[in-house]
Amino acid sequence: MSEKLQLSLPSGRSVPRHIAIIMDGNNRWAKKHGKGSLAGHRAGVDSVRSVVQGCAELGVEVLTLFAFSSENWQRPPLEVKGLMELFALALDREVKKLHKHNIQLRVVGDKSAFSRSLQKKIDKAEQLTASNTGLLINIAANYGGRWDIVQAAQRFAQGCVDGRFTPDQLDVELLGSMVCLSDQPAPDLCIRTAGEQRISNFLIWQMAYSEYFFSDLLWPDFDKYALGAAIQSYATRERRFGKTSEQIEAENA
Repeated sequence: MSEKLQLSLPSGRSVPRHIAIIMDGNNRWAKKHGKGSLAGHRAGVDSVRSVVQGCAELGVEVLTLFAFSSENWQRPPLEVKGLMELFALALDREVKKLHKHNIQLRVVGDKSAFSRSLQKKIDKAEQLTASNTGLLINIAANYGGRWDIVQAAQRFAQGCVDGRFTPDQLDVELLGSMVCLSDQPAPDLCIRTAGEQRISNFLIWQMAYSEYFFSDLLWPDFDKYALGAAIQSYATRERRFGKTSEQIEAENA
């Protein structure tokens, strides 16, 4: 059992309510260790466990993990097949543990592209954990930020056809209520591993004002202590949301 994660944050600062992570570097980790790509993805599951544990220990409310993008179907077929099998295996092995620890699991993205058996496993996992009140984990699978916004636009357009809306009613709040995760706080902090510094079509609507932390660690080398370092960095930043420092200070006085 690893030591419980504890942080010493600056006065008046707190941990992020919602952390989003782009888990990058599994393939590079595998190559570095002379292994096949799936070995890197399997090693990455251990990092997920550690980060989930860290979030639970620190009182983070929401953790969103970018597991499989809508562009990842372009990877070699054998790797995609292995990823789908690993996803199914992880659901079988991990969901009961999550439920035991009062953690809720949701999968966001276009699930219709998955096999019927995988869709059933996802539904079963979501139903089992739906009433849990601890950490909420979102797994973004076959997800893309542009797809998300298009889905929201389609919902609004259908609402206009049905007579529930008129075009002039469309604003940021209304469209925002139709994207994924609209019932959750927006991500405060986005972490990307493996040294890459882009968001790769991940939560592009939801992360308009997120803070970003880029780690050089490959995802299988990232753990809850690396998560703690990212949160320490986040806690030193002033989030202004378009306002001045003076305005923020006056609001917090």
